[in-house]
Amino acid sequence: MMPFIDMLLLAVAVAMDCFTMAIASGIIIKKFQWRTALSMAFFFGLFQMAMPLLGWFAINSFAHYVEAFDHWIAFGLLAFLGGRMIRDAYLPEEQRKMNPCELKNQLILGVATSIDALAIGISFACMGYHHVTTLTQPLLLIGGVTFVLTLWGMKLGTRFGAPIERKLKPALLGGVILIAIGIKVLITHLTA
Repeated sequence: MMPFIDMLLLAVAVAMDCFTMAIASGIIIKKFQWRTALSMAFFFGLFQMAMPLLGWFAINSFAHYVEAFDHWIAFGLLAFLGGRMIRDAYLPEEQRKMNPCELKNQLILGVATSIDALAIGISFACMGYHHVTTLTQPLLLIGGVTFVLTLWGMKLGTRFGAPIERKLKPALLGGVILIAIGIKVLITHLTA
C-alpha cells in the first residue's frame, strides 16, 4: 500500500487533466460562476473516484495470479499514463466550441478526463489494495483533490485567461509525477 504522500501526489497527478480542462472552461466562460464551477468540480471528482474503483473491481478478482509481476504492471500503467500526459502537454490546443455551463457537457468532460483513472484502479489492485475498504482513503483523496483543483482551475481560467495554461503546463507536471510514482513502486518491489 502507498504512503500518504505518494497517494497525495497520485491524486494531484490524476487531477491534472481536470485542472487543465477547468482552466480551459474558465477561459471559455470568461466570468467565474459558482454554480458551474461547483457542478463541474463535483462531477470531475465523482468520476475520478469512480473510475479507479471500476478498474480495481475489474482486476481484483484475479490479482493473486499476477502477484509475481504486479509491480511491473503498476509501473507500466503509470509510466504509460504519465507519458501520455507529457505528450498531451505539447500537443497544439484545438479550438473547442462547447459550453462548459451545460450539464451534459460537464458529464461528458467528467467521463473523458477520468478514463485514464481506470488504470489507477488496476494499479491499486497490484499494489496490495485487496479489499474495497482499503480504497476509501485513496479514492476520497483523489475525489477531494480533483474537486479543489477543478475549482481552482476554473478561477484561474476566468481570471488570467489563456496565457496561464501555456506557461504552467499542468499535464506535464502530472505526467512526471505519475512516472516518478511508477519508478518508486518498481524499485520498492525489486529491492524488497
